[in-house]
Amino acid sequence: MAEDPEGGGEKTEDASSRKLDKAREEGQVSKSMEIPSVVVLLAGVLSLNAFAYFIYQQLLVVMRDGLTFTGVPLLTAVEAVNLMFRCSRSLFLVLGPLLAAVFIAALVSNIFQVGFAISWKAIEPKLSRIDPIKGFAQKFTSRAFMEFVKSILKIIIIFTVSYMVVKSELADIIRLYDNGVAAIMIYILKVSYEIFIKVLLVMVVLAVLDYAFQKWKFLEDQKMTKQEVKDEHKQTDGDPQVKSRIRQLQAEAARKRMMADVPGADVVVTNPTRLAVAIKYDGLTMESPTVVAKGAGAVAANIRRIARESDVPLVENKMLARNLYKMVEVGQEVPSEQFQAVAELLAHVYRLKGKTL
Repeated sequence: MAEDPEGGGEKTEDASSRKLDKAREEGQVSKSMEIPSVVVLLAGVLSLNAFAYFIYQQLLVVMRDGLTFTGVPLLTAVEAVNLMFRCSRSLFLVLGPLLAAVFIAALVSNIFQVGFAISWKAIEPKLSRIDPIKGFAQKFTSRAFMEFVKSILKIIIIFTVSYMVVKSELADIIRLYDNGVAAIMIYILKVSYEIFIKVLLVMVVLAVLDYAFQKWKFLEDQKMTKQEVKDEHKQTDGDPQVKSRIRQLQAEAARKRMMADVPGADVVVTNPTRLAVAIKYDGLTMESPTVVAKGAGAVAANIRRIARESDVPLVENKMLARNLYKMVEVGQEVPSEQFQAVAELLAHVYRLKGKTL
């Protein structure tokens, strides 16, 4: 089990997406160097085999130009430049397909593993990277041991495959003395190509296993302690105490705004002591009466106090007060099922004040 170097406990929790994204920004990803190596070598060999005849023709052109150049009695700058140009063009034509195949293979193999991402933090100069003590200590890590094992496996694979191929070709190798130089060279190239392909096919299996190991090792290294998970939740969702304080302040601000609307209400319906609901109606701006304030307990007592100080009528109606408190939020209009009772209440209040609806 991974240990937290800072003494925060064991790293038992899987890494969160936030931590993985941060690691990716810093250039830390699960990546196997074997996959690009194998893919690049395979692309190079296959492209070399595919363009073998074309490469052969271009080399003949270079050789022909070289032999023709030696027969020139007088060397001039123009002739030297022309020869250099022809040789450079042939060299570019020979290397172009190979370099293109290798470049595309390297790009695709890396994108396949980690996607397309550029991490500037990964290339920032750091003095810790040239620390000899730290560098020496990294030689004895599990990752370094795995690289050592892979190197031994590569040597064994290459030796075993080469031995088996050469052993199977012994009968043909003995008869090569009857062939010309060209035939011998073609045979050697054919056997070398067979060895190379078989070695690479075996190396593909090793690369897949290495990729699985690197992914597992990366996820293990990125695991978090329970405290780290809690701290990240606080950073992402906010500290519960801070959020509670914010909600408290918001509720207090809402109550203050609500209390400021009580003096403008037309009537306050009470329970009579536990509940209080302030109602206002303005025929010019409202389609129906609206609850501008409501509360229970101490809030209800405060609403009643402000209503008395502002000469807002207090009417006791237990059923209506309970229904409005339960069904209507502050700022909402009275629902249709309570509209008749509220209209009668407002009509009674307006008659007392000498007003009309």
